[in-house]
Amino acid sequence: MDKRLDAPAQAASLTPADIRSILIGVMLALFLAALDQTIVATALPTIGRELNDVTHLSWVVTIYLLASTAVTPLYGKLADIHGRRVVLLSGIAVFVVGSIACALAPSLWLLVLARFIQGLGGGGLIALAQTIVADMVPPKERGRYQVYFASVFMSSSLLGPVLGGVMAEQLHWSVIFWINVPLGLVAYWMTSSALKRLPRHERPHTLDVLGAVLMTLGTVSLLLALSWGGTAYPWRSLPIAGLVGVSLALWALFAWRLRTASEPLIPLDLLGNRVVRRGTVAAGFGMGTFIGLTIYLPLYFETVMGMSATHSGLGLLPLTCGTVVGATSSGRAMSHLTNYKRVPLVGLFVALAGTAVLAIFSGQLPLLVFSVILAVVSIGFGTLLPVATVSIQNAVHPHQLGTATAVANFFRQIGGALIVAVFGAIVLGGVGGPTAQLSPEALKLGTVDRETMVTLFRYVFGAASLGFACALISLARMEQLPLRGRSIEAAKAVGGE
Repeated sequence: MDKRLDAPAQAASLTPADIRSILIGVMLALFLAALDQTIVATALPTIGRELNDVTHLSWVVTIYLLASTAVTPLYGKLADIHGRRVVLLSGIAVFVVGSIACALAPSLWLLVLARFIQGLGGGGLIALAQTIVADMVPPKERGRYQVYFASVFMSSSLLGPVLGGVMAEQLHWSVIFWINVPLGLVAYWMTSSALKRLPRHERPHTLDVLGAVLMTLGTVSLLLALSWGGTAYPWRSLPIAGLVGVSLALWALFAWRLRTASEPLIPLDLLGNRVVRRGTVAAGFGMGTFIGLTIYLPLYFETVMGMSATHSGLGLLPLTCGTVVGATSSGRAMSHLTNYKRVPLVGLFVALAGTAVLAIFSGQLPLLVFSVILAVVSIGFGTLLPVATVSIQNAVHPHQLGTATAVANFFRQIGGALIVAVFGAIVLGGVGGPTAQLSPEALKLGTVDRETMVTLFRYVFGAASLGFACALISLARMEQLPLRGRSIEAAKAVGGE
């Protein structure tokens, strides 16, 4: 009998009030992690002036990314071993302690250290939130709840930069970290009691410490290379080549450990699951392309369309808000359609076509038309999010939900970092432009001519179209398993795996 049948039977004991209580607490924890990724950026100049160190400001962002990405799979594995509640509460507690340390940091490097601690706490909150919803709600109904996650990320994307700038200028930069304390305490209090009613799926496991160390060090080396390449060091420099080489060696050792460990950090049957593998690849390409566009589009607005920094941020609204519309439509459709892949397949094709139009007519479209196309691209991409997550969770046993969800999020973040690096190489490397190299300083000073940027962004939009095409192909190849409903009888449709 398929052990995945345990989930619908246990989740059915939860009342709508129980689900609502757990969902509110989990969303608050998720908001903590999402907000912290956006609120810091606009406060960085003020932090640099206050702490008398502008040169190393990028480490405030980079170290959090390194820590949070590296520990994501560990949170998933620990949640499958010890249960969701204790691991989520531990993550919130570490995040709050790190936030207090950030607020009290008297120097930039102590702030960087505190951000590392904060990242260790925040790294698992997103994956754990998705796992907890998977514990509560059967896959056939789960797509509707992914909409809440999209709403949290949209809210943090809109509020974070504004709150960060206002708090740093009008109050004090430390307030952006102090605000996490009451939010974290409320999230801890709400989830502590609510999660006691959550269905339990954990089983006796052992944590592969050596595998965890190898994977963490390999991840850190790779992300450092991607963060420094083209900015701190040229892509072909010895430090970047060394970091890439070290990362490849560590990942090779990690692959060896997966084959030889009695209980590897990532189960081999999970890696061999075609739904998990192809769903993760599709989400990685899609999310990476989306993140790359959000990072580099403000530069297009400023250098090609002549907009101010403030207005360029507003220009991103069609892109950031459209994902919620797409995720909502796709999530609701999953509850009613047997062939639930159709919606994101059409959506990704639309996103591909939209970015292709932007590439062909780079620099020629008026702002209104450009914004409409961005909204269409965003809506199309948004349809992928709930389908990829729910399909992956639907393909594994309940006691593997935490590991599967965390691994999918981990590789999605790695994919995002890789694609952002590709976009950065296009812009900073001057691909297709008349100059051999574009420096970050020239971009900041606005001394690059418009025609050069029009040409460069033709390649950026072309790369985005290719990214969505890869996501489309991977999703099309992903097996479409029947979604389990609320009853065991409905779940039997996928038994015997």
